[in-house]
Amino acid sequence: MSLSLLPTFQIPGVEALSPEMLQKLGVRLLMLDFDNTIVPYTTKTPTPAVDAWLRAMAASPISLCIVSNSHSSRVPTFCERYGIACILHAHKPWQRGIRRCLSQFGASPSQAALVGDQIFTDTLGGNCAGVRTILVRPIHNHNIWLKLRHILELPMIWISRKRRILL
Repeated sequence: MSLSLLPTFQIPGVEALSPEMLQKLGVRLLMLDFDNTIVPYTTKTPTPAVDAWLRAMAASPISLCIVSNSHSSRVPTFCERYGIACILHAHKPWQRGIRRCLSQFGASPSQAALVGDQIFTDTLGGNCAGVRTILVRPIHNHNIWLKLRHILELPMIWISRKRRILL
C-alpha cells in the first residue's frame, strides 16, 4: 500500500492506450474512472475517438471495468451500451470499490491498472490498492470547483510529468 499522490504514468487521454501496450505492462484488467476520463460530466456520449477506442478494447484480451464514485444512472446505461462491467459508489480514494473490481475479475493488483483524471481520488486510491495508476488530462473542467481542484493537483502533475508511457 502506497500513500503516493504520484501516478505511475501520465498520458493525454485513454485513447492513447493500446491493448499491446497494456499487455507489455502485464495489465489484463483496466479499471476506468467515468466522469472527465471517458466522457465529460453530465453526458454519457464519448467523443468519436473514445468510442473507437472502447470498441477496439472490447475486441482485445484486456478486461475493462468502470470504477466510479458516481451515483448517476448515466454510468450503468453507458456500460450496458458498450458491454463494460461497472462498479458504482466506489468511494475512491478508499480501496473498497477497487478491491471489489479486482475480486470480480480474479485479478491481482499487479495485473491491473486504474485510469483516471483526478490525483486525490483515482491516483491515490489506485496507489493505495497497489495497482498501477495512469493519469489522463481531464476532458473538461467546467466549473470553478474542478478548476480549483486541478490547480491543487498541478504540483503532483509537474513532479510526475516524466512518467509517460512510451507511446
